[in-house]
Amino acid sequence: MTATTIEITLHVNGRTVQVKATPETPLLYVLRDQLSLKGPRFGCGLGQCGACGVLVDGTARRSCVMPVSSAVNRKITTLEGMGNPASPDPLQTAFIEEQAVQCGYCINGMLIAARSLLNTNPKPTEEQVKEALASNLCRCGTHMRIVRAILKASGA
Repeated sequence: MTATTIEITLHVNGRTVQVKATPETPLLYVLRDQLSLKGPRFGCGLGQCGACGVLVDGTARRSCVMPVSSAVNRKITTLEGMGNPASPDPLQTAFIEEQAVQCGYCINGMLIAARSLLNTNPKPTEEQVKEALASNLCRCGTHMRIVRAILKASGA
């Protein structure tokens, strides 16, 4: 049995957009393939690495395992919606200043997880930052720079 493609309205990075997909299509595929948003990355495809992270109503979610139909009437924010070169998010600025980016594999997920943390806890401790990042896979090992960047962005 073939799933039926339908038109779906999403709210992504402050814009309302129409996409066509089957309801169970992973949100990640719609973001990357139809909306050309390359911040969220395909990593494991199982929701375990964090590379596909997006904010859903301000909370970090794994878009590779989130059906697009569950994103309807929700505010979706990708890395591109956090800031841009002319007006970066304070987290993006801190990551640059702390040289927290190396290979780039994990950075989308780290920034999304950090923004989610700071949305609920604007002044986290170092332990709280580490706990918030624990489920994000980093291949190159810049964890300490990432933690410093998040604490810097929080003003800690």
